[in-house]
Amino acid sequence: MTPVAPTAAPAATASHCPYCALQCAMTLTRTDAAAEATVGATAFAAPPLTVEGREFPTNRGGLCKKGWTSAEVLIAPDRVQTPLIRDRDGVLQASTWDEALEVIAAALIKIRAEHGADAVAVFGGGGLTNEKAYQLGKFARLALGTRMIDYNGRFCMSSAAAAGNRAFGIDRGLPFPLEHLDAASTILLLGTNVAATMPPFVGHLAGAQAAGGLVVVDPRRTATARLTDDGQGMHVQPAPGTDLPLLLGITHAVLAEGLADETYIAERTAGIEGLRRSVAGWWPERVQSVTGVPALTIRRVARRLAAGGGVYILTGRGVEQHADGTDTATAAINLALILGLPGRDDSGYGTLTGQGNGQGGREHGQKCDQLPGYRKITDPAARAHVAAVWGVEPEAIPGAGVPAVELLASLGTPEGPRAMLVHGSNLVISAPNAGEVRTALGRLDLLVVSDFFLSETAELADVVLPVTQWAEEEGTMTNLEGRVLRRRRAVEPPAGVRDELWIMAELARRLGAPGRYSTEPEEVFDELRLASEGGIADYSGIDYALLDSGAAAHWPYPKGSTGTPRLFADRFWHEDGRARIVAVRPSITEERVAGVGELTLITGRLLEHYQSGAQTRRVPELAAAQPEVRITLHPATAQGLGIADGDMLELDNRRGAMRGRASLSADLRPGTVFVPFHFAGDGTANLLTSDRVDPISAMPEFKTGVVRVRRAEEAMIG
Repeated sequence: MTPVAPTAAPAATASHCPYCALQCAMTLTRTDAAAEATVGATAFAAPPLTVEGREFPTNRGGLCKKGWTSAEVLIAPDRVQTPLIRDRDGVLQASTWDEALEVIAAALIKIRAEHGADAVAVFGGGGLTNEKAYQLGKFARLALGTRMIDYNGRFCMSSAAAAGNRAFGIDRGLPFPLEHLDAASTILLLGTNVAATMPPFVGHLAGAQAAGGLVVVDPRRTATARLTDDGQGMHVQPAPGTDLPLLLGITHAVLAEGLADETYIAERTAGIEGLRRSVAGWWPERVQSVTGVPALTIRRVARRLAAGGGVYILTGRGVEQHADGTDTATAAINLALILGLPGRDDSGYGTLTGQGNGQGGREHGQKCDQLPGYRKITDPAARAHVAAVWGVEPEAIPGAGVPAVELLASLGTPEGPRAMLVHGSNLVISAPNAGEVRTALGRLDLLVVSDFFLSETAELADVVLPVTQWAEEEGTMTNLEGRVLRRRRAVEPPAGVRDELWIMAELARRLGAPGRYSTEPEEVFDELRLASEGGIADYSGIDYALLDSGAAAHWPYPKGSTGTPRLFADRFWHEDGRARIVAVRPSITEERVAGVGELTLITGRLLEHYQSGAQTRRVPELAAAQPEVRITLHPATAQGLGIADGDMLELDNRRGAMRGRASLSADLRPGTVFVPFHFAGDGTANLLTSDRVDPISAMPEFKTGVVRVRRAEEAMIG
């Protein structure tokens, strides 16, 4: 089957940034015909596109460093442009597409025949378009017949999603347009460094800053925390991993001082009595002893939040990527509910989606327990609806699989998958306890990785399939507001590269799969619309024509509606229309208690890099700005360990060891060490992180751990 020739792209294309979920609008302009004709070839020193910021509600024409340099990724000299197959000597060799697909199909047929359909696994990504995410879920369940699919959003939004679903009955990152923050007098940011991770977001904080009401909770004095300087707000600096007790303390203060909105609580919520009992023992002075945050500060925050005038509470990965992340996000929601914020036209609660399509990617079938439209795979009515769209009987759709950490740990074991197809993820950098993940991947009989580059995960693959990048494809993305956006092709891909929709269609044909697998994004989206109709994430009223018109399209967007920019005005998504207040309690784990000779590890992001760094480490300007891992310690901590700025350090614990160069800063609490997670090799932070998971969301304990820190030469002697 020959790939369909793409239509010519216009000289200037309105599109969106390939990185975070802010999805900043940009205009892409082709530079010249010669560059367009051979894009991706190593001979070109300049990208085939110029990038300009475009006026849009989220970014207002601004971009960050990553956005401005995004076209550079298109011409990275190590772009994979032909399929690769590992030969008998263990070397990846160039092949044809027919040969690569035949090898994959033959291996999958053999493995399924010998070990069953669940012996094949699929791992997706939050950067895939809605069309690819939808078709990947369909492909896994129909073409492969496997339950074993999950995706890297499990490592990103799962705790926030679980908390949102049990409190509100729905999970949408921001249940209001981002620009509504502009009029707020108070914004509480918990565990997010937006000034580094999505800089254009900062413009929406200006109103709260001017009112002195920006409250940033973070154990580090980050660029975002500095936005509170000069009377613009407060930086609250708790000990790492103590966000849940802090939230309980603020909630206690709100209730004890009579600051709660009792009318709202009575009319719009259920569960308040359980909350009153659960926070009774978390008075501010006790919380101070656990978190290090002064009791006076806790009360000041409570009073500020209750003062009205437009109040928002926003959470990020810093409070969610923990083994109690769901409960911590729930505690933030409880606080918002007793203040009466969700559903008001000037206030609310939200969570900041991280990956470019982290929102849409989790709505349409990549999660192990979900079908399109945010339907539960265990719901007979949901199965019947989706089966009818797919043209199969409901029994043809497998049941729920297992979440990412459990799935990865089972690879190559007697009862686990023998093959895995990876799309849009770099697991050996981004997964927790990364050394064990590398070992698990090595146990597989077949590892197939679809990627732009020979990423650290692709280097381990038996077959590597080169795929299109963001500016080379058509489709849709869903940003952190639940707004569906058009991704448009601005330049043609290299001749040897294929779109994942085409790859899935070709493999499905070779496997004799039921169902239809279109290679045209708009056709796939139209099927997605039907599959999502009537679901929580209903896209049925959205089509490409609507999106191309520039109309704002926030889901749920049922047929005949105009979408839902702001949720919860009249009711929540539970049957009785009420939000659920769920009492939660903290639990201290060994992963957060540093012993003698140990420090508390914090992991996080840098301004210049994104996710595993597979893309941004290939952009010269970004790589030059942050070329290596910098391990940050407080000067007093470093002095006690005999460490000087610039020393090479080794960090280790029972899971592994990593190395990086010391950087001393008083912005960090003494006794802690900060490591960014964007780097490869012995600079991989996730060699140290725990794969212990949240019991509800299956989110791993990414953000906090314990490590020993030594100068590298001392580690070698030891």
